[in-house]
Formats: sequence, C-alpha cells, structure tokens
Amino acid sequence: MPLNPISHPLVSLSPAEAAMLAKVRALVAEHIGPRAEAVGQTDEFAWDNFRLLAREGIVATAFPREYGGSNASMLLRVRIIEELAGACTTSASIITGTDLSSRPIVAGALPKIQQAVMPDLVTGVRQSAFALTEPGAGSDVARLATDYVVQADGSYLLNGHKKFITRANVADMFVAVARLKDGPEGARGLSAFLVPRAAKGIQISPIIPKMGWNGVPICMVDFENVEIPADHLLGKEGQGMALAQDTLLRARIGHAAIALGRMTGALQIATQYAGHRKVFGHAIGDHQGIQWMVADMAAQIEAARCLVYSTALRYDRGDADAPVHASMAKMHATDLCMRLVVDCLQLLGGNGYLKAYPLERFMRDAKMNQIGEGTSEIHKNLIGRHVLRMAAEMTQHPCLDLEPDLYGA
Repeated sequence: MPLNPISHPLVSLSPAEAAMLAKVRALVAEHIGPRAEAVGQTDEFAWDNFRLLAREGIVATAFPREYGGSNASMLLRVRIIEELAGACTTSASIITGTDLSSRPIVAGALPKIQQAVMPDLVTGVRQSAFALTEPGAGSDVARLATDYVVQADGSYLLNGHKKFITRANVADMFVAVARLKDGPEGARGLSAFLVPRAAKGIQISPIIPKMGWNGVPICMVDFENVEIPADHLLGKEGQGMALAQDTLLRARIGHAAIALGRMTGALQIATQYAGHRKVFGHAIGDHQGIQWMVADMAAQIEAARCLVYSTALRYDRGDADAPVHASMAKMHATDLCMRLVVDCLQLLGGNGYLKAYPLERFMRDAKMNQIGEGTSEIHKNLIGRHVLRMAAEMTQHPCLDLEPDLYGA
C-alpha cells in the first residue's frame, strides 16, 4: 500500500479527473511543497498559492460548469485536498475555504446574482468569506445573535458581530447568516445574505494571531446598520440554517481530507527520515520498535482513508446518512491526525522540534482540524445521539433479554 496512493479501490476517476489529480500532484512537487515552509511562517494571506490554484483550475472545482467551474465530485475534491495537505495546510485550506465561503452562493443566490459574481469567484478575481461564527455561537448555529430587519422597500438592515472569519481581510463579499429581529427563535428565524464588502457599516479587525494555519488569516467583522439589497437574500427567508448546514457538511468532509493528507505526509517524512538517520550504526528504521510504530500508523491511516472516501461517496450519491458519516470522518481523521503527527515528530527526535523540519509546522496545523467546523466533542454528541436513535428503531437483538428472570421466579 503506497503512503500516498495514486489509485484506491474506493476511487474511480474519469480520464479528466485523473488528469486533474495528476496536475495537483505536479503542483505540489514543483511549487507548493518547496515553498510551504515559507508560506507557513507568516499569517498574511497566501496570494501566490491562491493565484496558482485559481490559474490552474483547482479553485474552480467548487463551482458549476455554467460559470466556468468544473463541478467536481466530493470524492475528487477529497483527493485534491488530500494531496495538497500532505505538504501545505495553507493550500488545502484555500480549496476548502473557497467551497465554505461560496457554497451558499452556489446553492441559494438568484441567477442574476450568480451571473454577476460567480465567474470572478471561479477565476479568483474576487473572493468571498463565510461570516457565521459569533462570540456566543460557534457550533450551536441556532443561537446566532446577529439580526436583520426587513425595510419598507424590501431591502434588509443587518447588525451584529462575527468572529474568527477566515479571509475577512481579503474578501470582496461576505455570506452572512443572521436572525430576523423579533422573529422565531432557533433555526427557523435564520436567513443568509450576500453582503458586498463595499457596503457602508462594515468594520474588519486587524488579523488575529493564531498558533498555526498561517496564510489564511482570520478577523472579526462588525455589521452596523448595513443595508442589503432585497435580491441579495440567499434562498428564502428562514432557509439560513439549511444553507449553513449543507455548507458545514462539505467543510467537515474537507477537514477530514486535510487531516488525512497531513498525516499521510507526516508518515512519509518520518519514514524517509528513519531510513536515512543512523543511530548506533544502524538506520532508525532497522529497529523493530520503530517498525511496529510505523506499521500501526500505516494501518490506522488506511482505515481513516476508507472512512473519508466512503463519506465522500455517500455525499455524492445524496445518502441521507451522509451528515453523520461526515461527523464520523471529521472526528476520527482529525483526532488520529493529531496523535500520528506527534508520533511522527517523535521519530525525528530533537530535529522534529526544530522549525528547520516540517513536522513542527504539521503539529501546529493539526490542532485546528479538531476544532474547526465543530469540535470533536460536538461530533461525538451528534454521532452518539444518532446511534442511540437508530438502535431504538431497530428490532430487538436476538441475544438480548431486557428483563431477564435472574432468579427463576
């Protein structure tokens, strides 16, 4: 089993899709990988990487064909993200972030709005940012407090505070989810809007420093009496939660793909180092203890790969259980990635702790995958409730007697 497979039994690509994946591999080998460390040193937006991925049509995989995109399957996108993440989290997150910030536009914007903005999003001339998270509402989207009112002319007035908004400082537009003021509580009161950056009343904070994921900065965004044209509503009023959920579903699969790619790359780095570095007259990899560590990691990565790929297949065919499988893939792959990157760094010894070697950067980046788009703990809640609900709906197990007569009475 190759460390980073070109083919896989769960992946069947058309010639065009295979060519796209080969292009991504070449970009990683020739451009993205060699400069990944430099990109990861500062948290300014990685314009060179973004423009390269846009120019080569990788960004376009998130968009419909009628606007210049390639409408790639989720399975192909997972493979693309995996390849990028094996060397550069920044580049992988550019692809997942484009999907996250644009999906509500693809799914809910009026045709005339799509015609106005989509071609530029496809080519990278313009960017959008997904303004969802707030100080009091992260994973619990139904508690969003940013609100809007409908004005007499049908336009909207938006007020609220958003935090941790990726690309906010470079975005040309925002997808903002807000609650109808004095409207229904919970998910029913949420709507989504496309908000031009040029609108009056938008304030964007300086870049917020963070541990890793450099090259894709985050900022706070304030909306103060921001007027939004009536035709900038995405979907219908009250559909904000549905648009957000589909967007987050795709993003969770993307996080799982990033984690899969990163731990695959980490294992490749660690094993190649182990074959080169000698201690006590022998390569590190000659020692049985190291071989057992590597064997465990390779088996666990392949199990995670099968879970992530099968989740992408479920999404592509519209499986109703795709959301819970996305939670499983996201939770399992990101938690595993954190553990395996630490173990891979350990194989490099003191060198692994140095910035001169890539696993220091890999370890800092790995933590974010466990937090973004729902923490691992949130996904455990979702999965646990689903499993218990399914068990209640099944016929009783033939070996189970819920009320055994323990005393022969």
